[in-house]
Amino acid sequence: MTLETYALTLHGRRIRLHEHVPPDGGGDEAIVLLHGIAGSAETWAPVLARCAAWNRRVLALDLPGHGESEAPRTDYGLGALASVVRDVLAVSGVRHATVVGHSLGGGIALQFAYQFPEMCDRLVLVGSAGLGPEVSPVLRAAALPGAPVTLALAVNRVTLAIARAVARLGRRLGGSLKPETRELARHFGSLADPARRRAFLFIARSLIDLRGQRASALDRLYLAETVPILLVWGARDPLIPVTHGRRTAGLLPDSRLTVLENVKHFPHVADPDGFCLLLNEFVTGTTPARLTLDDVVERLMTANVRRTPL
Repeated sequence: MTLETYALTLHGRRIRLHEHVPPDGGGDEAIVLLHGIAGSAETWAPVLARCAAWNRRVLALDLPGHGESEAPRTDYGLGALASVVRDVLAVSGVRHATVVGHSLGGGIALQFAYQFPEMCDRLVLVGSAGLGPEVSPVLRAAALPGAPVTLALAVNRVTLAIARAVARLGRRLGGSLKPETRELARHFGSLADPARRRAFLFIARSLIDLRGQRASALDRLYLAETVPILLVWGARDPLIPVTHGRRTAGLLPDSRLTVLENVKHFPHVADPDGFCLLLNEFVTGTTPARLTLDDVVERLMTANVRRTPL
């Protein structure tokens, strides 16, 4: 299996993509990895480094406004981002995917399953957004009127350089940051770029207000009852609480929930070996959904859709 990194021009804009390709090409099935807000495909580096033995394609993209992809003034809503994922898969020859989403990526994965059910084989939701209102006060603060100015003053090239100098000094003194702390710092560090900061604020404000997350898939989860779903959460997640995973597992009895002790918001970074084992066992041990439009219509009608004269 080889790892390729390339820029894909889509609708006239650059999307960076990492892809593991098995010797036989992998066919039209794949695993697609979606990162969280302010992140990039780099967050999946520990997973990409361990998937060489999997005989299937694995794709990880930088979402628009993140990483090395372009950050235009555009629509960064869940529907638009899910459409970008569909388009990336389509032009890559992927017709069916196991969609793995972390944090914001989980919300996009849920939206993808809702918009394009015929392409969604399985869902893997990792500390996922979109499953309840509770969220860290830090993210709720993005809804405050002065958030753009405050964020620009707090995270910029100068403050980033100071933080890196302090980190280097700490390493010389024998200290070290845990993998999850480094990953969180990298996420926030990306906001020093004005275009990526703008995208972050647009996404955060479209999904979160001062009371918490507005976007929720809970009322539509019944549509995914026949889709194999794996939920992975850190027991100590300070950004999106593990209660969201437990609540969702209760609503979807056939789903699988794994809670990792002593792990926070980045299970795939904190314990990549354990995470990859979970992911591989889930993919190889479940049958892909392969839904059709008729299947979706049947589920909608079963949910007692009513048309009432006015």
